[in-house]
Amino acid sequence: MSKSLFDLTGHTAVVIGGTTGIGRAMALGLADAGADVVASARRTEQVESVATELEAKGVKTLRIPSDVLDRASIQALADRTLETFGKVDILINCAGMIKRIPTLDYPEDIWTQTLETNLTGTLRGCQIFGKHMIERGYGRIINIGSLTTFRGFFEVAAYGASKAAVGSLTKTLATEWSKHGVTVNCIAPGVFRTDINTELLDNTPRGKEFLTRTPMGRFGQVEELVSSAIFLASPASSFVSGEILAVDGGFLASGVNQ
Repeated sequence: MSKSLFDLTGHTAVVIGGTTGIGRAMALGLADAGADVVASARRTEQVESVATELEAKGVKTLRIPSDVLDRASIQALADRTLETFGKVDILINCAGMIKRIPTLDYPEDIWTQTLETNLTGTLRGCQIFGKHMIERGYGRIINIGSLTTFRGFFEVAAYGASKAAVGSLTKTLATEWSKHGVTVNCIAPGVFRTDINTELLDNTPRGKEFLTRTPMGRFGQVEELVSSAIFLASPASSFVSGEILAVDGGFLASGVNQ
């Protein structure tokens, strides 16, 4: 396979939820592959910070905050990106939230907020950018799922339900949009170390269980998700649509590990 199939030079990418953790790593990785990248999220200071990192790699970007709970802000993100770059080739939907609460007592307002953020927020991005991609006849959409797309995790019912639904949404949109040149796929990350979960992973029984259930015997580094994102964002994945790609160190394959 030609190396050029993974070259994203001349492509424009938008990463919603692209300023921290997995989203930031993917945004920077797409830039390394040659794409101009707009990394957007709610916090202006984080948008500014990542934009500076992107520009240091020699690519073009914009500084546009957005909130997946506010459809108008996602529309504004699309409008400004199209005004500046003329097209959007790649969309990654990475914004999300999680709260651990026993399901018996799960407050409906937090349940609703979680589904609004993780599921409906993803739908908003897909609809708004997908319209442009379908009209243009080309697009690569990558949604971010979770191991909870496939497995039940203790006391995170809303998150699990929302991410399972993201997997279903991905397959439905692929069924509807692939004939228009728009592929829709999903990456389901395993357990990756980020700034917000280090204490959980290193110093709790839950963290130890995650490690035991991961056959590689270690947690992932967010940079290890970049190659999967580049593949799904590039011409190399031209006949791949509706797939959920687990990048999980063998977690979903494992049964008894010791």
